[in-house]
Amino acid sequence: MQGPAISILVIIVLLAADYYILRGLQTAFAKTKFINKRWFLVLYWGASFFLITALFTSIYVQMGGVGLRGALLFLFFITFLFKIFYILFIAVDDFRRFVIYLIRKNKKQQPTASKTVEEQAKETTFKSIPRSEFLMKAGILAGAVPLYLIKHNMSKGLYDYQLQNVTLYLPNLPKKFDGMRIGQISDIHSGSFHSKRQMRTGVEMLLNQKTDMIFFTGDLVNGQTWEVNHYMDVFNKVRAPLGVYSILGNHDYGDYGKWPSPQDKIKNNLDMIKAHKELGWDLLVDEHRRIKVEGEEIGVLGIGNWGEMSRFPKYGKMELATKDTADLPVKLLMSHDPSHWRAQVIPEYKDIDVMFSGHTHGMQFGVRTPDFQWSPIEYVYTEWAGLYREQHQQIYVNVGYGFLGYPGRIGILPEITIFTLKAAQDPSLKA
Repeated sequence: MQGPAISILVIIVLLAADYYILRGLQTAFAKTKFINKRWFLVLYWGASFFLITALFTSIYVQMGGVGLRGALLFLFFITFLFKIFYILFIAVDDFRRFVIYLIRKNKKQQPTASKTVEEQAKETTFKSIPRSEFLMKAGILAGAVPLYLIKHNMSKGLYDYQLQNVTLYLPNLPKKFDGMRIGQISDIHSGSFHSKRQMRTGVEMLLNQKTDMIFFTGDLVNGQTWEVNHYMDVFNKVRAPLGVYSILGNHDYGDYGKWPSPQDKIKNNLDMIKAHKELGWDLLVDEHRRIKVEGEEIGVLGIGNWGEMSRFPKYGKMELATKDTADLPVKLLMSHDPSHWRAQVIPEYKDIDVMFSGHTHGMQFGVRTPDFQWSPIEYVYTEWAGLYREQHQQIYVNVGYGFLGYPGRIGILPEITIFTLKAAQDPSLKA
């Protein structure tokens, strides 16, 4: 079945579910006047069409960042969760009615003088068995419970930093780099924070890992450089013996707001470069660094934002970042948007061993365990969280240090990644 046909089928199923829910609501509130009023039906179906439109807009329409897309997807799936619980209760009640219908239908009763055969038959029809008002209202309560729990726990996940330990197997890795540890944080979005004390806990967790290098893969702010000023004394502690290397994300260019003049935006961009320097981070804008250890080298490359689905310009220039790197046995690329990997890196730059990204936030909503992960963002990004491989090339997507779009994280918690480089073939690929 092709994409358009699947989309049509999904729309039909969603509308049918909303109709089914409406009938349940009409039972639950049968004694009220508003449930069948024209204005209520207009609002109900208007909300239904808005949520379905939000779903497909988030998946198929190009947007500048994951903030709006994530908020729309979150809104759809949070209401979808309520609907699932409510539909279960309606289905239970309909099953109850069907069982009663079968019992009445199969029960042999002789016609009495007081009732005609037609009247008795009418009493045993499925429609004559009323829905339970209690079950319909209980379903609303059941659907509201997970929504309340989600709302209650949304903010608790904002600072619940998780360490993800990942081994990167690189057959061409020089021996002096075997066992090297690299830390990664991404998507700080300092304009969203409101607790400097809690932000420090994540930085301390990172520093306690005593990594050799640290990568920051973009989105220091939401839209303007001044947002990070209040947190400079937090993030300037992020240091490592072989350096901290950083890149710009799509939010770091000031493209998401209106500026009084072009000069103001230019100044904002210059301030961003200055901020990275004051933090002590080596900002790579379409360039590379040779990391040397006892005469052996690997390459760390960084480019400007390059997103296949973004309506903003593709700032990154791989041809500049890879210039004069042909002799390097291993190349580690920092590129903020993971869609860049499949769109350009895999087909055109086979010598890139590992790409480090962020950007998706895992939509800040979903499920993530060692053996399973799911988030609505996977319908937008093929690579959205964790490690992926395509033949000999790998990409790791960090789900972010901060948050954007809505002030919460559910299931997809803020991440600090610790990589260990190994000069070997990945054992899982061996026969």
